[in-house]
Amino acid sequence: MDAERGDDQSPLLQHHPPNQTQVSPVNQHYNKPFSWKAPAVILAFEFLESIAYSGIALNLVVYLGTVLHGTTASNAANVDAWNGATFLTPVLGAFLADTYWGKYKTTAISIIFYVVGLLVITASAVIPSLRPASCEGSSCPPATGFQYFVLFASLYLISIGTGGVKSALLPFGADQYNDSNLEESKNKQLFFSWFFIAINLGVFISGTVVVWIQQNVAWSLGFGISCVCLVIATVTFFAGTPFYRVQLPTGSPLKSIVMVFVASFKKRRVAVPDDSSLLFEGDDAESSNTVPNKLEHTDEFRCLDKAAVVLDEQEIKDSHRPWLLCTVTQVEEVKILIRMLPIWFTCVFYAAAMCQTATTFVQQGNAMNTKIGSFSVPAASMNSASVIFMMIWVVFQDSVVIPIARRYTGNIAGLTLLQRMGVGRFLAVPALAAAALMETLRLRRVRAGGNLSIGWQLPQFVILSCSDVFCGIAQLEFFYAEAPTSMRSLCSAFQFLAMSLAYYVNTLVVSVVAAATTAGGGKGWLPADLNDGHLDYYFWLWTGISAVNYVVYTAFAKRYTVKKVVRQ
Repeated sequence: MDAERGDDQSPLLQHHPPNQTQVSPVNQHYNKPFSWKAPAVILAFEFLESIAYSGIALNLVVYLGTVLHGTTASNAANVDAWNGATFLTPVLGAFLADTYWGKYKTTAISIIFYVVGLLVITASAVIPSLRPASCEGSSCPPATGFQYFVLFASLYLISIGTGGVKSALLPFGADQYNDSNLEESKNKQLFFSWFFIAINLGVFISGTVVVWIQQNVAWSLGFGISCVCLVIATVTFFAGTPFYRVQLPTGSPLKSIVMVFVASFKKRRVAVPDDSSLLFEGDDAESSNTVPNKLEHTDEFRCLDKAAVVLDEQEIKDSHRPWLLCTVTQVEEVKILIRMLPIWFTCVFYAAAMCQTATTFVQQGNAMNTKIGSFSVPAASMNSASVIFMMIWVVFQDSVVIPIARRYTGNIAGLTLLQRMGVGRFLAVPALAAAALMETLRLRRVRAGGNLSIGWQLPQFVILSCSDVFCGIAQLEFFYAEAPTSMRSLCSAFQFLAMSLAYYVNTLVVSVVAAATTAGGGKGWLPADLNDGHLDYYFWLWTGISAVNYVVYTAFAKRYTVKKVVRQ
C-alpha cells in the first residue's frame, strides 16, 4: 500500500471520507509536552521496585527452611509454584492494561496489592505468633497452617502486584516518547537501556546488601527494607502524575483478532485482488477501533487478506457487520502477532539457557575452591558480579558498539533490534561452551588431587552478561515496538511468559538427562557429588541447544517483515 496515496482511492472507499475533526486517543496523548521528569520517575520506581521484589524472591527458599522449618522438597515446590504464578500474572495484568484500565491505572491498582503483600510478609516476620518458635538443638517446630496461610497470602498478593507492574510499567514508560519526534525516538532507545540497568542494579543491591541483612541481622529488617523501598517508589510514582502522558485503552484487542479470523473464514472462497488498494482500509476513527495509525499492507499470510475484501458497498455502509469485513490494519495486526510467534518461541530456549546462571552455574561454583585470597566467595554471589558486568557492557554498547555500527550501517540505531537479539543468542553458545570447557578442566584437576578457583567461572559469566545486554534490552524494545498499539502491554508481557516456560523447559531437560544417564545403574551426569558426574556433558548439551536455537532464530529473523505505519 502506498503510504503517500491521496485521492486515488477505490470508489468504494470514498463512502467514508477521512474525518478531519476527530483526534485519535494517541494523538491527544502526545499533545501533552514531553517532560524528562516522567521517564526519570518511572526509572526510579523500577529501581526501587526491583530492590523490593528481589529482597523477597532471592532468599525465599532460605526463609522457608530456616524460619518456617519446611522440608527441602516442600520449600523448592512452594518457591517454584510462587515463581510460576509471579511470571504468569503479567499476562493478566497486560490484558487489563490494554483492554480496560490502561497502563497508568493498572500500575496504580497493582501497587496497592504489592504494598499490602509486603506489609503482611514483614508483619509475619515481626510478630512472634505468625512464625514458629526457633529451633532448640535438633528440634524445630513446624509452622502451623495459619502461619503458612499468612505467609503465602502475602506472597500471592505480591505476585498480583508485581504482575500488574511488570506488564504495564515498561510500555507506560516507553509511551512517554513520541516516535514521530526524531529526538524523542532516539531517547526512547536509551530509556530501554536505563530500564534494563535499573532492574539489574536493584537485583545487585538486594543480592548483596538486603540478603546479607536478612541472614545476619534480622529477616524482619530485610523484609522491612523491601517494604520501605516500595512505599517510597509508590509515593514517587504518584507524585509524577502531572508529568505523565497517559494513553487510555480503547477496547479489547483480542476481539479484533478473532474478528479477522472469523471474517477470513467466512470469505474463504473469495479471491484476494492483486491490487491491495482495493482492500478495505477504513478511516482513523474506524480502523480496528483501537489504532490511530494505519499499517501498510504486506503480502504474507494472504489468506487473512480475505477479511478485508469488499464484496459490496453495503458492507462498508453497514457498521453492524464487523465480523464479515475488517480493515487492512486489523488484518496486519494479526499478521504481526503470527510473525512474532517464532521469534518469541526462540526466547523460551534462550531464557532457559540463561537460567543456568541460577542453577548449574551455582552448583558448579559450589564444587570449586571458593577461596580468593582470604575471602570465601559464595557461589551465588557470582550472579551479583554478573550484574556489574552487565552494566559495564551496557555502557560499552551504547558508547562504542552502537556508534561504530551506526557509521557502517547507516542505521540511526546502529544495529536493528533483530540483529542485536541475534548477537545475544549467538553469544550464549560460547558462554555455555566456556562453562563446559571449564568443567572438563575442573574434573581433571580434581582427579589429580587439586581443584580450580571459582574465579575460573568469570569468562562464562562475562560472555553471558554481554549476551544478556544485547538480547535482553533488544527484546524489551522489540516486543514493544512491533506490537500492535492496542496490545503493547500484552506483547511486552510475553517475555515473562517465556521465562515462566523456560523454567519448565529446564526442569524437563534435567529430568530427561537424569533418567537417560542413570538408566544403566550409573551415577549419571548430574549426581549429588559433581566430582562423580559429567556436568561438562550437560553444558555441551545446552551449547548444542543454544546453537540450534540461534540457527532457527536466524532463519525466521531473515524473513521477518518489520511493521510499517502509514503516517497520516
